[in-house]
Amino acid sequence: MEAFAGYIWAFAVGGALCVIAQILIDKTMLTPARILVSYVVAGVILGGIGLYEPLVKLAGGGATVPLTGFGYTIATGVKKAVDAEGFTGILKGGLTATAGGITAALFFGLLAALIFKSKPKR
Repeated sequence: MEAFAGYIWAFAVGGALCVIAQILIDKTMLTPARILVSYVVAGVILGGIGLYEPLVKLAGGGATVPLTGFGYTIATGVKKAVDAEGFTGILKGGLTATAGGITAALFFGLLAALIFKSKPKR
């Protein structure tokens, strides 16, 4: 039953983040790109000050998969690298923490580009 509750929390939190983004798209003049960047920056800020960690523990993938989770991962990676390596950790901690996700995005984007033919927008 506890695993089922975890799925419910993941769905609720991830869904809430998506609903907020959709409302911002529909009701404001913000472009989707600005909303996406705002989500990443919010994740970095909330992760940096320690407010995102309880949400990750509660919702798991519902909090780490959206773009706020990417920002949180960057902040967490920088914190760990600074603790381990000092000042140079600021520069490489975020990339080290997110390297797997970035690599997967590049690989699957390339794979999709090789399999499917793009069409011009009309």
